[in-house]
Amino acid sequence: MYPNLLNQQFEVNEPNQVWVADITYIWTKEGWLYLASVMDLFSRKIVGWCLFERMTKELVIKALNRAINERKPQPGLIHHSDQGSQYASNEYQAILRQHGMQTSMSRKGNCYDNACAESFHSIIKKELIFHETFATREEAKHRIFEYIECFYNAERIHSANEYMSPMAYEKMHQQGKKQ
Repeated sequence: MYPNLLNQQFEVNEPNQVWVADITYIWTKEGWLYLASVMDLFSRKIVGWCLFERMTKELVIKALNRAINERKPQPGLIHHSDQGSQYASNEYQAILRQHGMQTSMSRKGNCYDNACAESFHSIIKKELIFHETFATREEAKHRIFEYIECFYNAERIHSANEYMSPMAYEKMHQQGKKQ
């Protein structure tokens, strides 16, 4: 399929050099909800994400487009995911090519190749999803929005970020470049 350009090299020196993407699922009393996320490996910030009732290519395309619209990356960015049909779809790959991104995919069945994206989904489940019973998909969407945008990106510290939140780490990096 596509080469594994990332090859488990999870340390990145600048924003928008490597994005990792993955999908996970969340149970609600109305049925399943799927979360597609795109993480900037530099700061571990979730730069694009989408929730939908079905695990489709449209789900991952919407998450990717949100990331592109927020970050406006330069050509050359490595986009890493597993070999899922959504990520391998012609439409998804066309968007990556249109924006000059390089496709990188994990080896078949090797979750360690996409460990940072997998780790985010494990964290959101441990810190939010497993502690709540969502009556509706809308309730889950609201709580997941709050978790990602208000807590994870803005407040949650990461050892990979010198114990700063993704937003604080990126801000520090930007200030260091201006000096």
